[in-house]
Amino acid sequence: MTSMQSAVRRRRAVAAAGAVCAGLLVLSACDKPTPLSTITVGSSSVSEEATCGGEGEGLKVADLTKCLKDKDIKSIKVDPDETVRFGVDPDIADKRWTILMNGQPLTEDSTKTYRTIPGSVFFNAQYGAQGNSTLVSIKAGDGKKGSNKVTGLWSFRLKKDA
Repeated sequence: MTSMQSAVRRRRAVAAAGAVCAGLLVLSACDKPTPLSTITVGSSSVSEEATCGGEGEGLKVADLTKCLKDKDIKSIKVDPDETVRFGVDPDIADKRWTILMNGQPLTEDSTKTYRTIPGSVFFNAQYGAQGNSTLVSIKAGDGKKGSNKVTGLWSFRLKKDA
């Protein structure tokens, strides 16, 4: 190998190392995304970063109320005969989480990363459903069982498909 080829390879290696360092520098300056929450029905799924909070700080009641009224949320169609699967990042599970339906608790708080609920529940008036669309939220807590402190909210709209 000639000294010219060696010099070219060294320059390429230095340039590649510089590009990697610059990329890491840019990434470290970015805000860390909030943990994701996912709802799956059959073969369809939708994921979302926190609608409110999600960074571990406690949220005020007024912020939660505003968040629950947010109209810009993702939706998924649900056949009432299907099972709705809820999945959360371990960061959410570690802090305990519960499922809200139209702002009211539907489940006990849990540290599991995965829960399932029959789709028919979300359109049953007995559980507070109204019509063919239901607001479902995942509420993260502060890690204490039964605590009312909320650190994040992930909301989805379930639309009846049958």
